[in-house]
Amino acid sequence: MPIATVNPANGETLKTYDALGAEEIERRLATAAATFRTYRTTPFAERARLLLRAADLLDEDQDDIAQVMTTEMGKPVKQARAEAAKCAKAMRWYADHAEELLADEEPPESAARDSGASRVIVRYRPLGPVLAVMPWNFPLWQVVRFAAPALMAGNVGLLKHASNVPQTALYLEDLFRRAGFPDGCFQTLLIGSGAVEDILRDPRIKAATLTGSEPAGRAVASVAGEEIKKTVLELGGSDPFVVMPSADIDKAARTAVTARVQNNGQSCIAAKRFIVHTDVFDDFAERFAAAMKDLTVGDPMEEGTDVGPLATEQGRGDLEELVDDAVENGATVLCGGERPEGSGWFYAPTVLADITPEMRIHQEEAFGPVATLYRAADLDEAVGIANDTPFGLSSNVWTRDEAEVDRFVRDLEAGGVFFNGMTASHPAFPFGGVKRSGYGRELSGHGIREFCNITTVWHGA
Repeated sequence: MPIATVNPANGETLKTYDALGAEEIERRLATAAATFRTYRTTPFAERARLLLRAADLLDEDQDDIAQVMTTEMGKPVKQARAEAAKCAKAMRWYADHAEELLADEEPPESAARDSGASRVIVRYRPLGPVLAVMPWNFPLWQVVRFAAPALMAGNVGLLKHASNVPQTALYLEDLFRRAGFPDGCFQTLLIGSGAVEDILRDPRIKAATLTGSEPAGRAVASVAGEEIKKTVLELGGSDPFVVMPSADIDKAARTAVTARVQNNGQSCIAAKRFIVHTDVFDDFAERFAAAMKDLTVGDPMEEGTDVGPLATEQGRGDLEELVDDAVENGATVLCGGERPEGSGWFYAPTVLADITPEMRIHQEEAFGPVATLYRAADLDEAVGIANDTPFGLSSNVWTRDEAEVDRFVRDLEAGGVFFNGMTASHPAFPFGGVKRSGYGRELSGHGIREFCNITTVWHGA
């Protein structure tokens, strides 16, 4: 895939970039290693000052970088502005909390005495240069939720961003440079996916984080495993959105629309499978399909647009194949199911019912504005359908029954369970999944500690 900005609203190639050569990659790896040796000892207060400056600059740049993101990957510009604001918020959160999250810990005195020590502490020390392989769907947020905690922990980062968002990738390097971070703290590598393995195997790279597809995750994890390097993976998701009879059906249906089409439906944590109790199925399905049909699809630069184009032509083709396969195997189209006329990689918001296990969409992630509806006879069947997926990123449940809440928390196979609201990420809460959605956690204290050397310090009596 060429490294280029291609406007998905019209298919026009706006700018192309040459991939870095071996000599320049080597220079950047050497710079990262050298910078880490000094940056790792930088006081928390200085790291926080730099990160707060980056947040301020991002706020100042919000309108401009939002237009860049929209141009490169097609999200509605109002959502792009919100993404930039969220990134600044996360930077401030880590600037304010990193020191306490990484403070020395002391086991109980009795444990220290039992070990023959006068004192034992646990210290979190930075690992070194971390390689981040990131996707295009949230081109700022995916990177910042790695970079903010990594930099506050004393690590340095090298970013291999998706090839269709090069301007956003270069902006991030420039942002941290303008904020005053030392040269080498955060570098963007304009490279193809074929160059990742050699970089990951380089002994100066100490760990890697990847957000992306299953195949990409397997590739990075297998290389890192051979090299015995720590990885965090956030891969696909096919999140359930369960609606039980006690739910506020109108609110659930309205929220379901946003949960499905946020970011043009191209979000790992977007709700994708809507599992509705039979007692309220018809009411929910009618409201949900009607609201999906009323969405405004069009130019993502227009403020009134709800759904823009898919980011790539291949992505739209993959989505169409899933829908066509489902229809051929008996799915009912309640709305959408086709690409609009005209240029650009648009796809109509779609709701499919009567889904069966024989359909590809039952097991594969639909990365676009396509929702699948399931009817469940009771709570047990709802849980069974929700867990009948190789993924386990997050989940949504609508119920006001406390006994049902307990059951869903106990039995859903997911990294998060959100009740009476849609899944969202927040810097204070851990984010990540189970099964083929990956492993490890981003955000919160769990996220900042992922790339730390958790060191036991033992003092003899």
